[in-house]
Amino acid sequence: MDRRTKEAVRYLGYGSHAVDDGTLALIRDSFDELDQTAGRRIVYRIFDVLFKSGDCMEIGGFPVTSKDLGKNLTGCERVIVLGATLGPETDLLMRRYTLTDMAKTVVLQACGAAMLEEYLDERQEEIRQEAAKQGLYIRPRFSPGYGDLSIRYQEMILRMLDAPKRIGLSMTEGKMLTPTKSVTALIGLSRQNIACHIRGCEACGKTDCIFRRG
Repeated sequence: MDRRTKEAVRYLGYGSHAVDDGTLALIRDSFDELDQTAGRRIVYRIFDVLFKSGDCMEIGGFPVTSKDLGKNLTGCERVIVLGATLGPETDLLMRRYTLTDMAKTVVLQACGAAMLEEYLDERQEEIRQEAAKQGLYIRPRFSPGYGDLSIRYQEMILRMLDAPKRIGLSMTEGKMLTPTKSVTALIGLSRQNIACHIRGCEACGKTDCIFRRG
């Protein structure tokens, strides 16, 4: 079982339980369709981070309050602000199956989430290599909705990136990203080499890390 299949299985909630052949076949078919359909897009910019009193900081001049993000960015001078999406094509594909095959729809949702994570990991590795050339190290990505970082900061990030115009990524009135298989995130840049899981605290089992969100 390859990595992204394992991720899809995790998103489907199987845990340590065995996955039946029928579900594995659905996963393979779903990834095949997504590979042909998904319009992967990403945009990012780099901003200064200024730490204020308490849990407050400014990123590119925008005020942000979050104890958990502050811990994640400890020792950072700048922050990469990014947005990524699988595009509206993926939403259309899932919507089509909603009318005919709910089981396939559920599997597509899981595979889409796994594909987005895979895409982000690949792009983040490219960013890491570029940062290393400047003597900088990246921190794990941190998204609105993680820890105590409010989902309302989605709007700030989209504005900082001009994401609706650049990659077609916007937000509903309920603060949800659209297209649905999309993400925004912050990645700290530091001159300190801190070994952290590429995907951040939610994917790491190290519970005694000083940068771990609460």
